[in-house]
Amino acid sequence: MSLIRFSVSLDRLLLEKFDRKIRGENCPTRSKAVGDLIRNSLVEEEWLRGDEVAGAIVLVYDHHRPNLMRELTERQHKHHALIISTQHMHLDHDNCLEIVAVRGQPRRIKTLVQSLQSVKGLKHVNFACATTGRRLA
Repeated sequence: MSLIRFSVSLDRLLLEKFDRKIRGENCPTRSKAVGDLIRNSLVEEEWLRGDEVAGAIVLVYDHHRPNLMRELTERQHKHHALIISTQHMHLDHDNCLEIVAVRGQPRRIKTLVQSLQSVKGLKHVNFACATTGRRLA
């Protein structure tokens, strides 16, 4: 990978805020922070274009709740072609965390996420958009 230097002109106050932000995130350099912003923008574009993408659905729930596990399993089986892997963790005696790794078309992934979000009894659902990485350096 070859690196290219380029210059950017920014408002001083904007740059100061950016520097504070990246220091607070322990980002080692402005270059790293700007590269991350560019990559995030390109991933967002993949999602908007409808390219094959990847992501993770995170679910937190009480596994004692009647029919909840059955309902989650049925909904995941309806979208089995999108699911790469699942991981189930016991947080304590009652609560579980499940991560569902997905890959496919954004529209279909969003349908799966919405289907899972609509299950009654879930304590928390979050979705992290990602990329297959094929289009990023």
